[in-house]
Amino acid sequence: MVKTFSFLFKSKNGDPPSVWSIATLTAGLILIGPFFALFVTAAGESGGLWSHLMQTVFPRYVGNTLALMVGVGAISLFFGITTAWVVARFRFPGDWALEWMLLLPATVPAYIIAYTYTDLLEYAGPVQGLLREIFGWQSARDYWFPEIRSLGGAMLVMASVLYPYIYLLARTAFRLTPASYFEVAQLHNRNFTLTADIALARPAIVAGLALVLMEVISDFGTVDYFAVETLTLGIFNVWLGMNNLIAAAQIAGIAFIFIIGLLYIERTARSRQRFTDTTQRNKEIVPKRVSRGWGAVCILICLTPILLGFGVPVGVLLNFILQGLAISDPGALTSSAINSVLVSLAAAVCVVTLAAAMVLTVSYKKHPFLNLLTAVSATGYAFPGVVLAIGVVSFSGALDGLIANLATEVLGVPSDGVLIGSVALLVLAYVTRFQAIGYGAMSAGVERLSPNVMNASFVLGRGFSRTMGSLAPRLLRSSMMAAGLLVFVDVMKELPMTLLLRPFNFDTLSTYVYQFAKDELLEEAALAALAIVAAGLGPVILMNASQKKRSRSKSFE
Repeated sequence: MVKTFSFLFKSKNGDPPSVWSIATLTAGLILIGPFFALFVTAAGESGGLWSHLMQTVFPRYVGNTLALMVGVGAISLFFGITTAWVVARFRFPGDWALEWMLLLPATVPAYIIAYTYTDLLEYAGPVQGLLREIFGWQSARDYWFPEIRSLGGAMLVMASVLYPYIYLLARTAFRLTPASYFEVAQLHNRNFTLTADIALARPAIVAGLALVLMEVISDFGTVDYFAVETLTLGIFNVWLGMNNLIAAAQIAGIAFIFIIGLLYIERTARSRQRFTDTTQRNKEIVPKRVSRGWGAVCILICLTPILLGFGVPVGVLLNFILQGLAISDPGALTSSAINSVLVSLAAAVCVVTLAAAMVLTVSYKKHPFLNLLTAVSATGYAFPGVVLAIGVVSFSGALDGLIANLATEVLGVPSDGVLIGSVALLVLAYVTRFQAIGYGAMSAGVERLSPNVMNASFVLGRGFSRTMGSLAPRLLRSSMMAAGLLVFVDVMKELPMTLLLRPFNFDTLSTYVYQFAKDELLEEAALAALAIVAAGLGPVILMNASQKKRSRSKSFE
């Protein structure tokens, strides 16, 4: 046992185990604990419910999930590729503004856009009401209008806010295409757009599509509101509706297979995002200035997804607020807002602190096993919130049992545990899921640091702990701020994990909006929904600033 323990901590530098290494091991094991707990739970006996589900609703869960993935993927590809190609290849009036405005729909959670479009397009909504008034129709029997609460409606609204994943990656890929490739296509009288432009951007497009499809599998609010029975909604119904955690975990295992496939596609696509320009002049393609007529077409292409994914839902919410319908219980709204901010801050601080400590430890202590453990512990973001919630509950129950036994036998103090039914359980779930954001940001920040900086501190007689405390926050400040902001916003928007794991009588802005919208009272939650959207503007501004900075630095090369 001792030899095995020593092997796990054996570093390439030959350093003995340190406090930081042990802390990294402990944190990594805690973060991957829910993953193992999920599979242990799924291996249990569901009391015959699993076979019943397989014969009744399970095929429908899988079929609807696949159909939703295909539909959302196709619409997102259309919006993402066309808009990215237009802003990357052409110059037209307002292109600089539309370029970053195309990211605005990413600030709107899918469940909020579902609520607003339903309120706008349902039978009692203003659109159908106006049509009946204009044409003199008396009832729904007199005319046909597409049903927004349907599989097709879910495809449209989800794609309207998820296409920025594809747009952002495709735009970057188009702009990195060397001009020499365009010249070669011209020499051979080939259509550059089809033969080279889109082909070279295909890995980036596929990577963006994989991210979109992972979000589709993860979605709960939209499919629940539209009554589209997917795997995620099935997990929720079996867990809470049938009170069978084991059967829910078994459905989650199927969703896990979907996620692993998408992760493989995304990683494979990213590994192929490399091409080399062998000419001496590594120049980008200069965007072409178009005529006024074609400029109007380009503006229309860009404005369509912006209006669908941001303009319409925000307009509906603002209308409720201006009419004075948005606040019926200021105390409940204030309490929910405070809860959201506090748990989001707690999760952001925990993620950034853990990620910085773990990444720096494995980078400078050079423990191969800890490096692998840290990377595996940062995979929670790929899992749907409902799926991960099952693992968190199972793992926390086991951990609470261990804590209670230790408290009773060692300290002689009776204890029922500290996680289940507390805010700490919620924060643990957030950290487990969003650790990937902190890990990615810290890894990128450490890679940009010169190894001589830390080594110089060691030469000056400062130990690893002192160096970590004094230099790391200064050198990684921008990465920490970016990671903290992204985690904060993601926690603010998170719905299914919060619904399942929150303490009794504990609401956040997302659950506040969900409860009112489910009761057909969206106007009561308009202000809370708009606050969630406003919080999402931070990452959009951050991404836009990062893109501009990258473009400026590239122009000076």
